[in-house]
Amino acid sequence: MRIILTGATGMVGEGVLFECIQNPDVQEILMVNRKHYSMESPKLKELIIPNFMKLEDYQQELAGYDACFYCAGISSIGMDEKKYTEITYDTTTHFATQLTQLNPNMVFTFVSGAQTDSTETGKTMWARVKGKTENALLKLPLKSVYNFRPGFMKPFKGQKNVKSILKVVIAIFPYLFPKKSLTMEQVGKAMINVVKQGYAKAILEIEDIKTVSSR
Repeated sequence: MRIILTGATGMVGEGVLFECIQNPDVQEILMVNRKHYSMESPKLKELIIPNFMKLEDYQQELAGYDACFYCAGISSIGMDEKKYTEITYDTTTHFATQLTQLNPNMVFTFVSGAQTDSTETGKTMWARVKGKTENALLKLPLKSVYNFRPGFMKPFKGQKNVKSILKVVIAIFPYLFPKKSLTMEQVGKAMINVVKQGYAKAILEIEDIKTVSSR
């Protein structure tokens, strides 16, 4: 399969990229980044797009792919709802809409988060915005859309884009809260497997991700 992947300069996207590189079911990966990410692999291509809201000049490069693993995102800490919505909702849905026109048979996966609010009416800002984004993506006329809601994710050994504070948590969290924990290998495998095999649910919680990754 041929994959478009965003967010390789963040922990989640980098972890999914590691899995895609080593997974035999993935033949080609197009990293779409705002800034360069240094990695070498015969499977790997990189396309630098500084502004994901301006994709008109890159249609040829973005056509002909089977799936998009949209792992780009940002923490809501310190952000107001307007700015967080611009980055999380507006940018994601615009990117997905453009890909829909170029690759209507594509499978699109979006990294959301545990406790995302599908009603869009709850008190937690980030959860409302993520829920709004999930709902909008599910309306697109693609082959399939899957919203991933992982909890804590243990990175691959060798990942560079892991915040220092997480390195302490990594050692203990999976042992204290195994039901809320995943590995980046599981997340990456689950994304690849929903492209290959599909899944009965459009929203994948932690246990769903574990189930799909083990297929």
